[in-house]
Amino acid sequence: MAADNDMNFEELQSPQGDAPDESDVIRSAQELEAVFDIPVAVSAVLGKSKLQVSQLLRIGKGAVIELDRKVGEAIDIYVNNRLVARGEVVVVEDRLGVTMTEIIKGDRR
Repeated sequence: MAADNDMNFEELQSPQGDAPDESDVIRSAQELEAVFDIPVAVSAVLGKSKLQVSQLLRIGKGAVIELDRKVGEAIDIYVNNRLVARGEVVVVEDRLGVTMTEIIKGDRR
């Protein structure tokens, strides 16, 4: 999926905790332009399963591996191996895609 440059800069907070004025938002957007073209790895995880090596070696074409998720349950979306959102699988023309239904806000380090 292509990266989308549309970002909501109105959510940025000034150090004092006040809502940013328009000049702060524009300056912050300009400061971030340098990172817009940096590639990141995005993964959509449908589910997980643990197997023994002997089970793994018996897997062949057409094998079914049971995952830890139920049908309709949200999938995890990772950016650079960090959980950032949950979503649903969608079909876009003849390809699979993911729509984000929940953004995960983690601690900032």
